[in-house]
Amino acid sequence: MSFTMTTLELLAVAFIGLLGLMGLVVVVFFVIDRSQKGDAIRRNYPVIGRFRHLFTELGEFFRQYFFAMDREEMPFNRAQRNWVERAAVGKSNMVAFGSTRSLNVPGTTIFMPSAFPPLDDQFAATMPMVIGPHCRQPYSAKSIFNISGMSYGAISKPAVRALSRGAAHAGIWMNTGEGGLSPFHLEGGCDIVFQIGTAKYGVRDATGNLDDDKLREIAAHENVRMFELKMSQGAKPGKGGILPGSKISPEIAKIRGIHPGEDSISPNRHREVQDFGQLLDLIGHIREVTGKPVGFKTCIGSSDPFVELFELINQRGPESAPDFITIDGGEGGTGAAPMPLMDLVGMPLREALVKMVDLRDRHHLKERIRMVASGKLVNPGDVAWALCAGADFVTSARGFMFSLGCIQAMRCDRNTCPTGITTHDAGLQKGLVVEEKEHRVAHYARSVIHEVETIAHSVGVAEPRLMRRRHVRLVQADGRSVAMNTLTPSYNAGTPS
Repeated sequence: MSFTMTTLELLAVAFIGLLGLMGLVVVVFFVIDRSQKGDAIRRNYPVIGRFRHLFTELGEFFRQYFFAMDREEMPFNRAQRNWVERAAVGKSNMVAFGSTRSLNVPGTTIFMPSAFPPLDDQFAATMPMVIGPHCRQPYSAKSIFNISGMSYGAISKPAVRALSRGAAHAGIWMNTGEGGLSPFHLEGGCDIVFQIGTAKYGVRDATGNLDDDKLREIAAHENVRMFELKMSQGAKPGKGGILPGSKISPEIAKIRGIHPGEDSISPNRHREVQDFGQLLDLIGHIREVTGKPVGFKTCIGSSDPFVELFELINQRGPESAPDFITIDGGEGGTGAAPMPLMDLVGMPLREALVKMVDLRDRHHLKERIRMVASGKLVNPGDVAWALCAGADFVTSARGFMFSLGCIQAMRCDRNTCPTGITTHDAGLQKGLVVEEKEHRVAHYARSVIHEVETIAHSVGVAEPRLMRRRHVRLVQADGRSVAMNTLTPSYNAGTPS
């Protein structure tokens, strides 16, 4: 009994001491908050005002997990992320009791089933498509759906390794992003698209100019199938890439040809490209040096300036054309960027893609220039819409980030990604197990392709690229749906739109 009383007395003393310590902390915070001049809330409401900052910081997480409906969140809602999650682990995405998707939201896509669709044994199969027929080494691309540019440096080593291996399993290509070619891109043996950004990472000389010898070294890798000249991207159109010094290790610096620990900021355009003539000259030079297909990636504000490009191609001849053009939407992307550029600059993909496809077709270059769509296309419906609009291929970055386990924590630029995808913190990277995630990447890619083929089969065509604008309807502001070919007729001469 005496032992129990002694314990209670000790607990009481400890509790009183704790209260005293807490009181002291409150007094210290009160004095600090009253005396500081930067925050009016804390100055007027000392101590209590601190909770506002805490709740603001935690608010986005509470909304994501407890309050937001399945289709309310931005930039990707829970329904989209859950579809990718289930596809990535090989689970069925069958649903019951009706769709939760609202069919009254303007812009909603509705595919038009055929009155007499092909029988089940006449399924819609994706056929390979040749890119760069005039090159010494053309590329026969097997997949309609591929991995968009994400640089080693912007994403982690295990993320790159898992993407490379998964891409090889699924038979899709992987874009390096502008950060150069690392051993981890090559590890899986997948097809590689080497992206040349404005800083020429990986193929630059000491002054940042294009180095032909390094270009040949990259092209010597059998897995490097194409080169993509990055003009701009949807996350930051008109501004170069940004990689914080905290993410630049000696290894990354060596791959890129820059100094470790220093912020790496790319120019906002290629210095040697001041007009479309010089753009075609540079594309032709890279193609001649490497012998492989070369295209460019851009986020547009209007298709009008590109009329000059297509007219110039017709003047010079079809061999002068880029082998492909990647159209990125202005919706923002994986890269860290200033909010005004991510929110306010650049045309949305659903408008830009249609305009650029029509411009290409009007100049009779459909069979010469392949069109690649990139920008928030993560689910089968997104991919199928892009093919209906006229894209030949679709690439996705964030969809594959979700397949790796991304939870949309919005910490990509802080080196604190909780899933190990966009951080170089070794402790956080341990959560990303390459041997597990590579299969998720492959499952996701296969699921998207399979379900796009299912949509194509439903609308009555034998191959996904045979889908046309007449096969999809778009919901208007008044709730009615209108066939896409009525809103934006195709320019394919002699081919129903």
